[in-house]
Amino acid sequence: MFEGLREESLPAALEALLFVTDEPVNAIALAQMLEVDVAAVQAALEALRDSLETQNRGIQLMQVAGGWRLCTHPSFHELLEHYVLSWDTRKLSAAALEVLSIVAYLQPVTRSRIADLRGVTSDGPLNTLIERGYVREAGTADTPGNPTLYATTRTFLEKYGLNSVKDLPDLEGFAPDEAMAKLIRERLGAPEAAGAVPAPEDLPSPEQLAADAQAALAGVVEKIDFDKLTFNTDDE
Repeated sequence: MFEGLREESLPAALEALLFVTDEPVNAIALAQMLEVDVAAVQAALEALRDSLETQNRGIQLMQVAGGWRLCTHPSFHELLEHYVLSWDTRKLSAAALEVLSIVAYLQPVTRSRIADLRGVTSDGPLNTLIERGYVREAGTADTPGNPTLYATTRTFLEKYGLNSVKDLPDLEGFAPDEAMAKLIRERLGAPEAAGAVPAPEDLPSPEQLAADAQAALAGVVEKIDFDKLTFNTDDE
């Protein structure tokens, strides 16, 4: 065990380490830092998580992107958003959020598929997301021209408090009835390689599907990284 560290202080030591880190840290790395068994660290992390939750603290310990990270409590998301946006103008535009939602739910996906779903060219918003680190190139499609495929990044998972993309809210939950839920399933299930989207008259429009995805994604609480906030008044 790290010199001077007592066993009963392990949860507090982990809390201190995670407080000063700017990305998720897995139990193995923490165990190596503290020179203790991984099992002991895992147990201490779970105890700390439960303690913070039981005490209804403003900070929670969550497993995101394959590691552990201290995050703000979801109950205070609106308060923090209001506080930060009162002096920070750097946020994603509606168009960028639409593109991010489409990439998150359909990844890997090509630029043309994104444009088809939105009904407009999406190069600008997509390039913004790549620049911000939310989206990355993820190989090429096995179709004529071998277009580039895009997927979300680890930064996306961290910012939206997700351990993996499997934790994204189910879009079907936003459907008003089972018929619409079925249509959403069909639309999202259309293979990228096919390049074609089903289009019965009662199928949700590209705008509606993008809006549903955006609404679902907006429902995930984002951990605000105050250190990385910058000011930018330009439209993106």
